[in-house]
Amino acid sequence: MSKVKVIILGAAGRDFHNFNTVFRDNERYDVVAFTATQIPDIDGRKYPAQLAGKLYPEGIPILDEKEMETIIAKHDVELAVFSYSDVTHETVMHLASRVIAAGADYMLLGTRETCIPSTKPVLSICAVRTGVGKSQTTRYVVKALQAMGKKVVAIRHPMPYGDLVKQEVQRYGELADLDKHECTIEEREEYEPHIENDVVVYAGVDYEKILRQAEQEADVIIWDGGNNDLPFYKSDFKIVLVDPHRPGHELMYHPGEANLRMADVVVVNKVDSADADKVEQVAKTAAELAPKAKIIKCASPITVDDPEGIKGKKVLVVEDGPTLTHGGMEYGAGVLAAKAFGAAEIVDPKPHAVGSIADTFAKFPHLKNLLPAMGYSDQQLADLKATIAACDCDLVLLGTPIDLTRVIELDKPSMRVYYKLEDKGSPTLADLIKEKFV
Repeated sequence: MSKVKVIILGAAGRDFHNFNTVFRDNERYDVVAFTATQIPDIDGRKYPAQLAGKLYPEGIPILDEKEMETIIAKHDVELAVFSYSDVTHETVMHLASRVIAAGADYMLLGTRETCIPSTKPVLSICAVRTGVGKSQTTRYVVKALQAMGKKVVAIRHPMPYGDLVKQEVQRYGELADLDKHECTIEEREEYEPHIENDVVVYAGVDYEKILRQAEQEADVIIWDGGNNDLPFYKSDFKIVLVDPHRPGHELMYHPGEANLRMADVVVVNKVDSADADKVEQVAKTAAELAPKAKIIKCASPITVDDPEGIKGKKVLVVEDGPTLTHGGMEYGAGVLAAKAFGAAEIVDPKPHAVGSIADTFAKFPHLKNLLPAMGYSDQQLADLKATIAACDCDLVLLGTPIDLTRVIELDKPSMRVYYKLEDKGSPTLADLIKEKFV
């Protein structure tokens, strides 16, 4: 019987995982290409032979999703597998329409084959959208488990934008490892807070190999999800966050709605900064979609080292990149801090944007009066630095989860914005974790 010819539609993460768990070494299929979107400079590369298995001695090309119909026709593709996250249901089906019109079948993979079982308990932290507050929730959960005497290891959703062979299994135990693995800003934003909290974090490409190594040094494994993607591991306890700043999005985005329907605990986050009626709206939807889940409310309070240092100042706000770009948020912690602590003006960086930063503003026109911390390459870091240098401001307010000054040198005073998860009500999230893992 001839093999089914396949393309995997991805964005350098879930696509590789789906290949590894379902298609690698599977004689039924011939994966002729990955397609890429969302992330700059991914297309034109290969998924290397060293990772692709015995059936792909030349590796697998990674091509631009815009070429999908051409690829289907050229290779007589029979099946296209959707494999990325944080897109509207409408987008998923527009892609389906393109695939079907080109003559191929369309597939969405579920969790049965793609969630790898662990020998250790796994707690997963997922969301309905990018930018809901997974990072501070993960830090909270880690501390709760550590208070119970558990040795915790975090495994982070993949962001393999460099040499994929070198990134097969990555272990981060100290800040120097961020330089060792040549991390982008996006990667640093996720790994650095774990390291600062004395937590080992793993990431990479081959998530079964990563899991087996992490199991050797963990009592409990935290799946630290990316975007609104499904977990890569079979979860013993699944925490899912919803965002009252974007009510209704829990029903509109893939695979966020699936995450919500599978939740053991739903965290309605940011109740301190959202309208009360919107808080109740998302809580009601969560109760309808996940009737067996515990629903709790939490805040994400914002702090800075010197509130008086913001008051009356002209500030440039730098925010977490993915939250603003494919996450679709129009503001982040930096903007909230600027307003809360009395900044006189929030500077618009768009007229001063350089190179790839200007391209980002053009691609995401909803961005106003803030600067996304884009840094997927050395050139993009240089463009970010030049954009900041060109802005007339008294202070750069850093709303990213990392110390940006470790990556680029700023020519202006800067101040970091911090945020954490805070319980609002009983039982607390820590109570529910203790009930499960004691």
